[in-house]
Amino acid sequence: MAFAEDGNNEFRHAFPEPVILIDAGHGGIDGGTSYGDILEKDINLAISRRLYMILRSHGYRTILNRTGDYALSDDNRWLNSRSRHIRDLAQRKELSEQVPSSIVVSLHVNWGRNKAKRGPVVLHQDEARSALLAGSLQHALEDLYDLKRFTQPELGKPFYLLKHVDSPAVIVETGFISNAEDRAMLISTRGQQKIAEAIYAGIAEYFTVM
Repeated sequence: MAFAEDGNNEFRHAFPEPVILIDAGHGGIDGGTSYGDILEKDINLAISRRLYMILRSHGYRTILNRTGDYALSDDNRWLNSRSRHIRDLAQRKELSEQVPSSIVVSLHVNWGRNKAKRGPVVLHQDEARSALLAGSLQHALEDLYDLKRFTQPELGKPFYLLKHVDSPAVIVETGFISNAEDRAMLISTRGQQKIAEAIYAGIAEYFTVM
């Protein structure tokens, strides 16, 4: 963890003010869901990078937890667990605690047996600020996909990240890789940019209300 030393030989946190933490889901050996040779981890990273740039360009303090194709579990040397998946999730939680986060936005891609199922799904904690953020993101993404409906965000009780992160956190399933329309959006450069812009709009709306 980065610290800085001031003139009084006292150490201060490298990020003294809260930041938006973007969690690019999966990575490295963990590819996430897939469709043929299209891997979720690559889509998550591409959209996360674009979201990071958009937020920074609008003056938001932002951190991206991975900038390349690697597993965060590789950085976890402190947790004595044989499960790479648990070490990965624990490392994401640890980062959210080491960095003072105003919100945590974890980006993922969905998959369903029903290929007609499409659109975003946003999961939130059992906490008012998280639910508010999820609603803003759900609405912004559904406008992008032109679904002409509003689906209530879902309470993500079983998810490790949502159960263990103290900051308001959400998991954003940006679309269904199993659906042809969603997939076209998810894998195209233009589509990824539009998704990132929609997520930014939802985040900006949340902070306007808060």
